Amino acid sequence: MFPGRMTLSPPGPPSGPPEELQELQELAFIERPIRRSLKTAEEIDQLTVDEDLNDVERAVYLLSVGQEVQRASVISNLPSLVRQNPAETFRRVVPKVREVLNGAGAEIQLAAATSFLTILQDDIILIHTHTYSILKTVLLHLNHRDTVVSSAWLETLLSAINALPKETIKQEVLNPLLYQSQLSHSLQARLAACRILGKASCKFDSLIVKKELLPLARSLSRDTESEVRVCMCRQLESMARAIGVEDTRTELLPELLELAGDEESSVRLAAFDSIISLMEMMDGDDRLHLLVPLVMSACDASSQVDEGVMVSLSFQFGKLCSGLAGSLSEEQKTFLLQKFQVLCITGLPTEENQMDVGESTLIRCNCCYNLPAMVAFVDPAHFLCDIHPSFSGLCSDPEVSVRRSVAASFHQVVKLLESNVHVVHKELLLLLQDSALEVLDALMNHLDETLELVLSRGDNLILDNKLPELLSALLSAEQKVGSSLRWRLHEKLLHRYSCLSRLLPGELLHQTFSARIFIILTTNKVLPVQKEAARTFCTFLRYNRKQEQRQEMMERLIQDLAQGRSYWNRLRFLDVCEIATEIFSRKYFNKHFLIPALELVHDPVANVRYKLCQLLPRLRSSLRLPADKLLLQKLDFCVQKFLCREKDKDVVAMIRKFHKRHDWDLLDQKKEKEEMLLLEMEQLERQQSDGKLNSDKHMERKRRDSKTSLSSAKSMSVSSSTGSSSSGKETRKAKLSRSRSLSSQPTSSKPVNSDRPLKVKDLSGSSGLGKSTRDDSVTTAHFTLTTQSTSSMPVLIRSKTTSLLDQASLLEQREHRKSTLDHRTGNRDQRNHMMEHRTSSLEEREHRTSTLDHRDHRTSTLGQRSKTMERGSGMKDSQSRKLSMNRKSNSLQSE
Repeated sequence: MFPGRMTLSPPGPPSGPPEELQELQELAFIERPIRRSLKTAEEIDQLTVDEDLNDVERAVYLLSVGQEVQRASVISNLPSLVRQNPAETFRRVVPKVREVLNGAGAEIQLAAATSFLTILQDDIILIHTHTYSILKTVLLHLNHRDTVVSSAWLETLLSAINALPKETIKQEVLNPLLYQSQLSHSLQARLAACRILGKASCKFDSLIVKKELLPLARSLSRDTESEVRVCMCRQLESMARAIGVEDTRTELLPELLELAGDEESSVRLAAFDSIISLMEMMDGDDRLHLLVPLVMSACDASSQVDEGVMVSLSFQFGKLCSGLAGSLSEEQKTFLLQKFQVLCITGLPTEENQMDVGESTLIRCNCCYNLPAMVAFVDPAHFLCDIHPSFSGLCSDPEVSVRRSVAASFHQVVKLLESNVHVVHKELLLLLQDSALEVLDALMNHLDETLELVLSRGDNLILDNKLPELLSALLSAEQKVGSSLRWRLHEKLLHRYSCLSRLLPGELLHQTFSARIFIILTTNKVLPVQKEAARTFCTFLRYNRKQEQRQEMMERLIQDLAQGRSYWNRLRFLDVCEIATEIFSRKYFNKHFLIPALELVHDPVANVRYKLCQLLPRLRSSLRLPADKLLLQKLDFCVQKFLCREKDKDVVAMIRKFHKRHDWDLLDQKKEKEEMLLLEMEQLERQQSDGKLNSDKHMERKRRDSKTSLSSAKSMSVSSSTGSSSSGKETRKAKLSRSRSLSSQPTSSKPVNSDRPLKVKDLSGSSGLGKSTRDDSVTTAHFTLTTQSTSSMPVLIRSKTTSLLDQASLLEQREHRKSTLDHRTGNRDQRNHMMEHRTSSLEEREHRTSTLDHRDHRTSTLGQRSKTMERGSGMKDSQSRKLSMNRKSNSLQSE
């Protein structure tokens, strides 16, 4: 297999280039044996801390007796301690930190400044007492001899100003500024005073700023050191916004104009930037008389190779031209336009005045940044003669950074050109064919907007002649990016190309881009690029209007991917299916993608089956019953086959997860139905309760009405019963008088016999009752009357006379009972009538039931009373019979 054996050379000194020897020496140094114990036992004892201490106690202990690295660690962890226990931390730990900072090194100072800054910025502190405690520490170390440390403490102080009240700032911060702003103090102190003034001016009203802070600002802006003047000049903008427009015009603008003529270029540049920033606060007169001359003088000064002013002017040029457009004459506009054209070629070999390469490149990049503002300044109609030469020169600039800058603003220029977009067609082709991928990257950020504007607004006749060039440039850009290792740029490019489906004719798109995108889908090895190619291909398929071309594209997907020989292609088909569920409709997906995807259940590669199992939930969600019943059966068959025949453990785990999820879905549907049922039951119960309340109110109203009618009926019945009882009493009195008259007559047999049948006849005719009832009644009445007569009358009465009296009393009782029964019958009729009135409404069923129960109870009571009366009458009848038998026996004995 091998042409020869390898010979081992004896070890010796390494040979080779010096670079390789150096690398070998470094590797040898790395492989040196490392000492296992870096600390001695005493050092380990010193670094050991009791585990029973809490965080605050541990921090206090380490700050007291710990080493410097431990103290730095505690101070760095101070924000966490404040979050956990702010009260204890500020009571015990912060004083220890203040003690440690006295004479500490730069590392601990920086750690403390950073920790306090974090505490202030994160709004961990809830009370101003803690902020005041931090403020005292910051002010103590603000003038540290190390500039880095003092700058860190200054940033902490500036952040503390936002959290402190006005009085504390005025007393603790602003009063010391009166001394720090003096020339006797160090440069570092005066610079800090400038920044503190600019920050504190936002906390106070305009009157305090004007009276107390503005004099300090004037004195610092006239400092002997240019650094102080520059720093104060940059803070005047915030002070101007604090005092308002009028005071800015009278108080600050003169100071800024004076600083704009300073002998130092850095001061002039700072004043120039500040004035431009305050341009929005100026009215038309100030812009015309103050700002326009300043800008013109700055443009003249820039021709004298003042690099700082030129850089600032190139960056602010578009803002200046847009803000001063209404205050400039045509001659001034032409002058500014010419100055911009000069700035666009600054530093190029064709220019006479040579500048630093970095500064000149930055100026041209700033010109690219201001291109949209300059197009709006000159009017898009004059773009071709005024701006286009400079624009074209920037697109072909030798520096990549300049071309990248113009590519980033290309879409804004195209928006402003509107119908004249065809004039930048050549520049678009140049940028698409640029050799630097950075330029293409900047152009791709908004390529879809650019193409939409170019292909929709341009003149159709001109566009038809230039369209093949544009498509060729797009394809060459894709090939260039695809052949590189910039796969993220390739992914972005494919994503931007998807807009072509809405801009190009279907036939042209199918012939030029669809085939190329499909090749990327099947050949590229980068997964994100493949997925983006799949999305773009599905987008082309979605918006293709020809059925034949869509069918052809689908056949290529199924033959080359779903049925491809490489499992990699089959995996890509499942990726296409996943993307197709987002782009296509459910019906189209089920018709063309679902069945080829389910057929991969037979795939011999486990990765493909695993991917299919991952895709099953999405496939299941695309089905709707009952229209997709057959497809659902196929999907269920696929799942069952996985469950029964699958041997790969990962696939089995995934399919079981899907099956369990499916069961969960069924259970969730059941729970959802139960919840809906409970909601419906709750609504029904609520409706029933509302109806029951309404019915109860209605029944209560009816009950009140019925009580009123019943009381009136009772009054009527009482009156009628009173009348009937009075008439019954009169009748009984008359009959009793008749019986007494009969008893006072002489006893002769014939008259009595003649009268007795007539009396019995009258009795039978008046009573109208049955024979048995009449006998019982007569017996009872006879017993009662006999008892009364025996107790009240001492005279003996014959039996015949007694029987007549008994019959008369019986007659009276029958009449009284009849009247009582008639009265009760009338009451019952009235009650029946009321019951019929109550049962007329369905909502009064419960009340009617209770009324019927009440009536049944009363009926049962009456029945019991009647039974009691019958029982009593039976007893009286038996007693009367015994008395009659005793009387007969006595009469027989006497005879």
